[in-house]
Amino acid sequence: MRYIVIVFFLFSSLFAQKLIQPLHTYKISQGLATDVLYTKNRLYISSDSGTVDIFNTKSKKKIQSIQLDKIKDFMGDEIASKIFTLDLLDQSLLILSQDNGGYSRVHLYQNKKLMSIITNQDKLNIIKAKFIDKNTILLALISNDIISYNIKTHTKNWTIQASMSKFSNFSLNNDRTKVAIADESGDVHVIYTKDGKKFKTLTGENVDNIFGVAFRNNIVLTGGQDRRAAVYNLKNSSSYHKLSKFFVYGVGLSPDGKIGAYSCDLDNNIEVFNTLNRENLGKFQGTKKVVNSIYFINENEFFLNSNSKDVLYYKLK
Repeated sequence: MRYIVIVFFLFSSLFAQKLIQPLHTYKISQGLATDVLYTKNRLYISSDSGTVDIFNTKSKKKIQSIQLDKIKDFMGDEIASKIFTLDLLDQSLLILSQDNGGYSRVHLYQNKKLMSIITNQDKLNIIKAKFIDKNTILLALISNDIISYNIKTHTKNWTIQASMSKFSNFSLNNDRTKVAIADESGDVHVIYTKDGKKFKTLTGENVDNIFGVAFRNNIVLTGGQDRRAAVYNLKNSSSYHKLSKFFVYGVGLSPDGKIGAYSCDLDNNIEVFNTLNRENLGKFQGTKKVVNSIYFINENEFFLNSNSKDVLYYKLK
């Protein structure tokens, strides 16, 4: 009887560890993927080769590619402009990329035309850029300076320094009225995007550098060097963390914040769970490359963007 119990336990453990496979893999034309966006059956994938490939998710085929001009390195040689982040609002695509001299540049892509918004002449080391509204973008610098920037007048609405620690990442909430800013201290600073004033600082769950942060519907999810995926509920001021077997490079939240995901082991597989009751919902196979982001398009589907040519598509059920 004892042996039967042991065999049953081993079988149950193996079954519990079974990885859920992606339903489709999108492969970019050149370089490695850096960021993803999705809207109305269109998947946008940026690369470190200065391209944005656009796929029709119904046909699974690439329908367009945007190519940024090359830049010059410190030796004067032409190199591809690495794209850092993308954002999309009202058919305007926001592209943050590397520029000459080690600075950053920002483009708007509208009506099949690229417009320059910020260049190396502005001398800004921008790490991340996202829309607040159609006329305003939020910029994060490596110094943890956060800037609200008017793209019509090319002026700063406000500038704050979120903390004295080095910037890691930020995530806007659903209506873009608040932003959660993570840094190397392990703290998360939530501020209002209208005026840069502080809403709340989230502490206690991460004790080291945070790599990824997601903010949806009063839920903030972080992942960091301390091998913790931390969940903060702004509605009831509760928090907890889940342990990973390796650094948590990427995290993601569904639009209503009830479903969370994080890279959970050395192979960068993805653990998906219910953020309210902490129940594990499945383990999904990754690419074994460092996770850049986990992008939910609804409560049941998400994309995994890793430091590879592949972006994986999954369904929870």
